[in-house]
Amino acid sequence: MKAAILSALVAVNLVLAGFDTWSPPGPYDVRAPCPMLNTLANHGFLPHDGKDISREATENALFDALNINKTLGGFLFDFAITTNPKPNATAFSLNDLGNHNVLEHDASLSRSDAFFGNVLTFNQSIFDETRTFWTDETLDIQMAANARVGRIKTSRATNPTYELSELGTAFTFGESVAYIILIGDKHSGTANRSWVEYFFEHEQLPLHLGWHRAAELFQEIDLDRYMDEIQNLTEATAEVAPAARQRRSGHFGW
Repeated sequence: MKAAILSALVAVNLVLAGFDTWSPPGPYDVRAPCPMLNTLANHGFLPHDGKDISREATENALFDALNINKTLGGFLFDFAITTNPKPNATAFSLNDLGNHNVLEHDASLSRSDAFFGNVLTFNQSIFDETRTFWTDETLDIQMAANARVGRIKTSRATNPTYELSELGTAFTFGESVAYIILIGDKHSGTANRSWVEYFFEHEQLPLHLGWHRAAELFQEIDLDRYMDEIQNLTEATAEVAPAARQRRSGHFGW
């Protein structure tokens, strides 16, 4: 009997995962400082409770929802697993990603710095600053670079414990790339502003606004191209120190 009930629950969970299904986190669910991973949990592509996420679940969720190459999904899992404080962990939970200065970092686009409190939940004031740099209805990589630099300047000026490690810096590039080319178009490097704002504020894929899963696979070469571009644009700003050049394919931070 127990086995039959368990099988039925698994079948229900599979049915409830997808683009047409969305529900906010419940009182016992956990979420991350990463709006994209939260979105995938809200849609059921990742476990809705946000807990004990395996490599396979990570790779499948990113592919099924966003058409991301499973190799990149594996890179993301390899970084995410380092936030689980348990030794020899084989899974992570979304709230593990909130452990400060592992992958989570100051100068987030939509979260407070750890010095000021909760890094896991969306902060409207922080996000309002970010979108002041989005000056058109169509966002591009230059606007994403401007928003990144603006948030770093504010964080550095207001946070007495401000810190941005080399890994954290790489993740800021990845985050800035992600919302443009996954919510938008990888060929033009542009995104519909209304789609991006809805995604950040609701942690939901903006399907009802016209967004759809990209038809083409998103691959490592696409990530490297735009991370190089956004790094070049932000290094041109003297107030923000350049990051060391390195192979950053795994640094697709959300």
